[in-house]
Amino acid sequence: MLQVGIHAVPAWERADPVPGGGSLAELRILQPLAMLHAAPLGGFLVVDAMLNFEGLTLEDGQLAPGNWGEGFVDRRHPHTYLHELIVSAPDLLRSRERDWALSLAAGKGFAPFGTDDPMGRPALRYPINHHYAQVLERLVAIGALRAGSLILEAGTFNGDEPEEPDQWPNASRFADSWAARITVLPAPGFEVQTSYAYVKSPEHRPGQGLAQKKWSASARAERPFRGGALYAFAEWAESRESAGFFNFSSLLAEAAWTARGHRIHYRFEQTERPEEVRTLDLFRTVRPHTDNSILATTRWTVHTAGYGIELLPADSPFRIAPAIEASYGRSESETPVSFDPAAFYGRDTFWTISLGVRLGWGTRLHRMGRYGAARVEREPAESGRPGHTTH
Repeated sequence: MLQVGIHAVPAWERADPVPGGGSLAELRILQPLAMLHAAPLGGFLVVDAMLNFEGLTLEDGQLAPGNWGEGFVDRRHPHTYLHELIVSAPDLLRSRERDWALSLAAGKGFAPFGTDDPMGRPALRYPINHHYAQVLERLVAIGALRAGSLILEAGTFNGDEPEEPDQWPNASRFADSWAARITVLPAPGFEVQTSYAYVKSPEHRPGQGLAQKKWSASARAERPFRGGALYAFAEWAESRESAGFFNFSSLLAEAAWTARGHRIHYRFEQTERPEEVRTLDLFRTVRPHTDNSILATTRWTVHTAGYGIELLPADSPFRIAPAIEASYGRSESETPVSFDPAAFYGRDTFWTISLGVRLGWGTRLHRMGRYGAARVEREPAESGRPGHTTH
């Protein structure tokens, strides 16, 4: 079995305000991807690969007030060119017919922690909690056991996160970090997970920075509903640094309803983030990050709503899906003496608007982050639901 596909989202976005005050509008190509899914040797092995060219189209990041990570502030950073390359043996003991399976997976990809990459979810805008809710683009080795409705995963990986799109993980740090996840599938189309990760010095590549202890819990449902398909998702995530001296938490809930090619979606998020020392470019922070560059903590509350329509039938190999999305939010300082959002941005509320078109050919975006026996199949929805395929 071989599946290939390409995907991109040309989008115009406007944000008001931006760091330093005022507004800014940009035209960018988001998520330019090439994907491959293969199952050689009669399915004994499975290969998941994804190239991501955001380093070329999003060199300065995507406008997204509140977002942060990898040296970017109020922008969503570009991912590395090799976003995912995982080889897995999904059923080592050929026991799946007996309702259990043991698997091993290795390569560059997601640690067994948290939730799916937001690229495969309804909203164009990335959530602020991306660095709390996923640990990605690492060299990983993962074992998974599936027994009926229970999935257990454990893996080890390098703690350092990428600093540039063309950067490879620091192989000398492989296995300095670890994660484990428990997932329960209580009924078709429903899942619940909880996970923990210890990530050594993610923001200091040589390994001399603070370690992070991370927790995640989430629930997800994808089911037919009132002649269409309902998707609902909620998660809690928390990261602690410096033996708990710095604690950052996030709550997020989102839902989408799709029928006859039309989709509406909404997301609520409340996330705390660090405010760090910035460079002369107010969208960037000093790298490598150290503990004494955290000046303050801010809490960002964001409402995002959008609408999209599929212009081609579900069985077409091509995809053209225009979408419009708007976000409104507020930032509050938990340490107002050291950082005042209203003084820095000009006010403590913001809005963004995005106009984009999801374009694609071949296989659609899959749920990234689960490999081997831990892969969760999507439930079939109503006939003709666009963009909803099983993998």
